[in-house]
Amino acid sequence: MASPRKLAAAAGLCYLVTHAASIGGLVLYGPVLNNSGYVLGRGPDTRVLLGALSEVILALAIIGTAVTLFPVARRHNEALAAGYLGLRTLEASVIIVGVVSLLSVVTMRRHATQGPHPDAALLALDKALVAAHDWTFLIGPDFVCGANTVLMAYVMYRAGLVPRFIACLGLIGGPLIFASAIAELFGAYPQISVWGSFTAVPVFAWELSLAIWLLAKGFKPSALTALPGARTPAAAVRP
Repeated sequence: MASPRKLAAAAGLCYLVTHAASIGGLVLYGPVLNNSGYVLGRGPDTRVLLGALSEVILALAIIGTAVTLFPVARRHNEALAAGYLGLRTLEASVIIVGVVSLLSVVTMRRHATQGPHPDAALLALDKALVAAHDWTFLIGPDFVCGANTVLMAYVMYRAGLVPRFIACLGLIGGPLIFASAIAELFGAYPQISVWGSFTAVPVFAWELSLAIWLLAKGFKPSALTALPGARTPAAAVRP
């Protein structure tokens, strides 16, 4: 197994990449998400394709966070570590479904539908595919992310791998964003709204503070020496 310090640094870097890639994807997708006539025009395909690339990187980085944390987390709680790995993989998979739906809009714009009312057909498909992307955003980064955040934050809290206040952000943020996703599902408020953004703050803070801590400090040494089979400092120098 790679050293805990290297795993911590890799996990921190992956978390930072997820933040940058998610913001980049949202910004770059603007023309296709906010313009219902995109499929009929000469839309900026390159920008949308860059947004798709950004979200592919996001999905890979999401899996990277789980893969790099798993070797250490599993020695404290193997079941929760495996659950985190599975849920992060599911989250990434849902995001990729959303990417494919928007790439399909680009394909339709390039190859006009034949028929008596091609414009109406294209607009209907455009709306359906954009709606599919919006739903994947709700299921993946909201529902599934809320669940996996609780799992890893709990492991971090119980094991003391990072400062408790960081883990508490995840323990608060996970249920909050999950509850917000339920509210959005039943139409209490839109996905992109003040309330939606407010409820996402603790999870954002959890991932950002965790990333910075893992890059700067790594896992707390006291938690690592408490691992089963770990060598104490005295044992490390004993002949």
